[in-house]
Amino acid sequence: MSAGTVVLVGTVLFAGGCSTTGTGLRDGGPARTDTVAKSGAPSSPADPAPSQTAPSGRPARKIDPVALLKADPRVSAEVKRDLKPCTGKEYPVDVSYGKVTGGSVTDVVINVLSCADALGRGSYVYRAEGGTYENVFSDEQPPVYVEIDRGDLVVTKPVYGKSDTLAYPSGEDVITYRWNGEKFTEQDRVHTDYSNIDGGGQPAPAISQKN
Repeated sequence: MSAGTVVLVGTVLFAGGCSTTGTGLRDGGPARTDTVAKSGAPSSPADPAPSQTAPSGRPARKIDPVALLKADPRVSAEVKRDLKPCTGKEYPVDVSYGKVTGGSVTDVVINVLSCADALGRGSYVYRAEGGTYENVFSDEQPPVYVEIDRGDLVVTKPVYGKSDTLAYPSGEDVITYRWNGEKFTEQDRVHTDYSNIDGGGQPAPAISQKN
């Protein structure tokens, strides 16, 4: 088993919760996002083989994202240490199910947020491989948030200047990745500088840059 492969066994029960900033899955289709998992659920990849995938495209059973992250050796010790409930048993974790690696089974996209300001602390993509989930993408340079958009992986990163507040970044980088059969490769990168009208945070299309 590779270092990026995680195996969890059991039954999963978790519910939606508190985060308000994650936009989750953007694919047009039935796949959905579950925001903030509750702890205390027995850990399981709930890994569906292709024949076990629900007609809606979602896995027949959901995973426990907190258990998956904590068991993953590729998730940093810092993220694991700070992966704690915001209130009660609710963790600041956004989970999306969708196909982004070209497989017949839905992939799992997880965003870990901070409780204080709901900024992305780390983003991960897990690909189902038999009875395991393999970490095939991770970004732990906050703030960061990843989504599935029409089969591509889209990474959004606010850009802050020295005097910027958390609410008003100076700009934004949007990076599009595509699965090439073995890994994600960068396809496009767009940088947008925001104007400072009304306190900032407003896009200024005239000075947007595309690399």
